[in-house]
Amino acid sequence: MYWKPSFDIKTPVSQNFRHEIGDHGWGNNEKQMYTDKPENSFHHDNRLIVRALVQNGSYTSARLTSHQTLSRPRGYLTATCLPPSAPGIWPAYWMLPADPFKWPTDGEVDLAESWNGETENHSCLHWGSYTGEDAQKHRVVKTSLPDLARQPHTYGFAWIEEEGIPGWRGRMIWYIDNYPVMKGCIPEGTRRMEDFRILINIAMGGTVNQGKLPAEGYYDFVISDLKMCEEPHGGWQQFEHAWNSTPEGKAM
Repeated sequence: MYWKPSFDIKTPVSQNFRHEIGDHGWGNNEKQMYTDKPENSFHHDNRLIVRALVQNGSYTSARLTSHQTLSRPRGYLTATCLPPSAPGIWPAYWMLPADPFKWPTDGEVDLAESWNGETENHSCLHWGSYTGEDAQKHRVVKTSLPDLARQPHTYGFAWIEEEGIPGWRGRMIWYIDNYPVMKGCIPEGTRRMEDFRILINIAMGGTVNQGKLPAEGYYDFVISDLKMCEEPHGGWQQFEHAWNSTPEGKAM
């Protein structure tokens, strides 16, 4: 392990994450206002809580982006997540390159996301615009998790840069509970994996949720045991074994 943020109640969330703030729809006509208020993101029982609040027509949430980047040419990122699941709710644990970056051509990696009450996780890779010629640049594997909102699951991501091998930059594998669910090559033109940082947020409404808005109340995204390690579970030899048997993501 080379990075593990403290989620102790005495540690401010801002020590490890920057709060992105705004209610401009975030490219998806989303309803929420992202804030840095302690009621929308806090530590409790050595866990990070991102809380979406719906109160009297007000929709507030948090969007956190880590100060820490992956910072190495190979490694393993892992976290245990318990996301909320309800109509109009879109929790996500994902990665973008450090600022400044161009979206989505610089790349996006989605580790744990689901929406609208569906009990299905989306592992995704994006690195192109949403046009016909870029259709192959959006890849996904959907994993059914009937207990997604009741039982925490561990979401892992291993990467290895291999520029010395002709024709590709490297490889990635997505894991759920240490089981490999998706693989992909690191695309040409995307930013180096060292530059990627973590994002954790809950969106509400918007096109992904088909315009549905959540009911009054609060919705918690609980994160624990977030860390970056030098190698995946089982080591790099197990990574190579998993690479041969793991499916690539399907074009969206």
